[in-house]
Order: sequence, then structure tokens, then C-alpha cells
Amino acid sequence: MNHDRYDDAYIRGILNTVKTIAVVGVSANTSRPSYFVFKYLFERGYRMIPVNPGLAGQPLLGRMAYATLVDVSEPVDMVDVFRASQHVLPAVVEALEMRPRPRVIWMQLGIRNDEAAELAEANGLKVVMNRCPKIEYGRLSAEISWMGVNSRTLSSTRPPAPTQGMRLSLNRMSVGGGETAASDRAAKNKTEQS
Repeated sequence: MNHDRYDDAYIRGILNTVKTIAVVGVSANTSRPSYFVFKYLFERGYRMIPVNPGLAGQPLLGRMAYATLVDVSEPVDMVDVFRASQHVLPAVVEALEMRPRPRVIWMQLGIRNDEAAELAEANGLKVVMNRCPKIEYGRLSAEISWMGVNSRTLSSTRPPAPTQGMRLSLNRMSVGGGETAASDRAAKNKTEQS
């Protein structure tokens, strides 16, 4: 699979079907991105499992933390890795030891490990690298458009503001690019003036 670009249907398929997400490297520090992602997905109705040896045995947003993936006592659909790229392969090896195995390995923004991706895919797991499920969820649900961000998602109705545990529809139509007639004219004028 080409991990430089993902179709919206691929990302949407993952986020629509996973229910339980283990976040490896989550922090209890409320100013860390891993905490933001954990809390956001928890508030959207996903069953979140914190995995961090420093938090093991402690609750995070009411969910007991585990030291390792193999310690997790319930089935996990997706493993979201919030560790540096060189630490992803051991996380994938642990994920493959889980019974049942998760269906998805997701590596956060800035994290890419092709060897780990190949191992996961060779064992039938889907892989996403260098993406954030929080951002992708917000974009595909058009939730981020509430803040003025172009989500490239078209709809005649604004999605409702989510309440605790409410999942938004990710089945809105997305359009590629971001080019407009105005941007095309500006680019053409710039090249003509050069």
C-alpha cells in the first residue's frame, strides 16, 4: 500500500468500524497532544485504553492504564501509536501477540516506520502512518469546519455539536485538492508575469 496518501474511503472505513482504541504512549499531562487525542476520541464514543508503563494501574479519564499492549485484558480494534518512529516496531510486535489481534495500526503525525508497516500488513492488519485520527475524524465529519477550517467536505447541513459519547457521521462527501477557479487564475497570472 502507498502510505504517502490515503483515500478518504480507507480512513473513513477504519474510523467507522473501530470501537476500541489502545493509545500507546498516551500522557496524563493535559497539555500533551496524546492526551488531547485520547480525550477527543473518548468524547466521540470510542472505547479508549491508555497504554503507558508510567501510568500502569492508574485511571485516565476513568479508563485503567496498562503498561504494555499484551497486558490489555479486552479486545482492541485499533492501536494508535504515540511514540517516536524507532519505537513503533516493538509496539507492532506486541500488537501481533494480542489475542484477538487488533485490525489497525495507526501511527500519529510525524511517525513513520515502513518496517513496522510491512510487518503489520504481512499479518493482515491495516496501517495508517503520519496521520492523526482526531484530525481525520474532525475533517471527515466536517466538525473542524465549525472553526473555519476547510474540511473539503460538502454538505447542505451543518453537523450537530457532539455531546458526550456521540459519534458524528463520517459519510459526508469529500472533495480532493482545494483548488478553486480563483487559485487557478492566480497561478496562471503568476506564471505569465514571470
